[in-house]
Amino acid sequence: MLHDVAIVGAGPVGATLALAIAAADLDVVVLDARAAGETLRGDRSLALSHGARLILERVGAWGALAAIPDAVTPITAIDVSQAGGFGLARLTATENELPALGYVVRYRALQAALDTALARAGVTIRHGIVAKSVGGTPAYAAIEVDGGEPVLARLAAVADGTGASVAGLTRHRHDYGQVAVVAQVACAAPHGGRAFERFTPDGPVALLPEGQHYGLVWTTTPERAPELLALPEGVFLARLSTHLAARAVRLERVAERRAFPLVLEFARTTVGSRTAVVGNAAQTLHPVAGQGFNVGLRDAFELARAIVDAPRETIGDRAMLNLYARGRWPDRWAGIAFTHGLVSLFGSDHAFLRWPRGLALTMLDALPPAKRAFTRAMLFGLR
Repeated sequence: MLHDVAIVGAGPVGATLALAIAAADLDVVVLDARAAGETLRGDRSLALSHGARLILERVGAWGALAAIPDAVTPITAIDVSQAGGFGLARLTATENELPALGYVVRYRALQAALDTALARAGVTIRHGIVAKSVGGTPAYAAIEVDGGEPVLARLAAVADGTGASVAGLTRHRHDYGQVAVVAQVACAAPHGGRAFERFTPDGPVALLPEGQHYGLVWTTTPERAPELLALPEGVFLARLSTHLAARAVRLERVAERRAFPLVLEFARTTVGSRTAVVGNAAQTLHPVAGQGFNVGLRDAFELARAIVDAPRETIGDRAMLNLYARGRWPDRWAGIAFTHGLVSLFGSDHAFLRWPRGLALTMLDALPPAKRAFTRAMLFGLR
């Protein structure tokens, strides 16, 4: 049997792709390693831009997500600053005439909302299926699976997070030599939806409003991370307040500390013979500015548009995939360059860089057209 589209992975990106093409008159199958109703990941926070919310609304998942208590926290303002230098930029939803600049959502809540939307849309999902390899011929893509016949489709879209199963896919890797310490931090007063991003020589530190507390992402060195994880609560909070230069509200408690290494991984080419990779399978970005997941959702939505707009017999052919890849090139590479550039520029402690960095932040804050353009790029990407 030849399907029109086979999607590998029903996580948030793969599910968004499936939902975006569900109403088309196409034969679509989704292969997911999870058992039905289960998740393969622990709960974590995701930063969604306003543009990502619009995508989730379009595919019918936002309403269910927003109805889950404490699953969605609006970000109404972001303060951006640098350690050891002047300059502060504040981005606000009010200035951009939006209800929020973005949202912090819980991964499991988002996955549950998407699973509900998939069931409601009648999308065919084969649970407990692990894709061993994905390859293509000029006529079809073939997905080798454990314990079964290969799944054949005009197009195989891989959204499994790594793309490791795709034949011939080369991912480039850059190790930042950094570790992110993440935690939940309670504050003495309501956060009011205000987020903080502060650049330090060790890397950026961010506080994101999440429910009644903050979600912390503290970038540090591999040597310092174990110490931060082991510090007594009071000492940790005092160290964090000093690191933030008291720009945030008074912090009272910390919970669920853990750490993971930070790398940049990306595929130079995201399409091949009857195959395409999207989301983290295409690029895994540094968490600075919260761009990675949003770029992945745009991958899925734009691939869905390309599929729906193509005549059925051309789905997955070289011309269709090349057209999709060319359309995604500016936004995708801008996301990679933007996050990598921020880490490189603001991660240096050279004194001669502090003044131009401070001037850039000051000008960004003082020039409304520049601020609007910068904010729009963060919210919607480059098209």
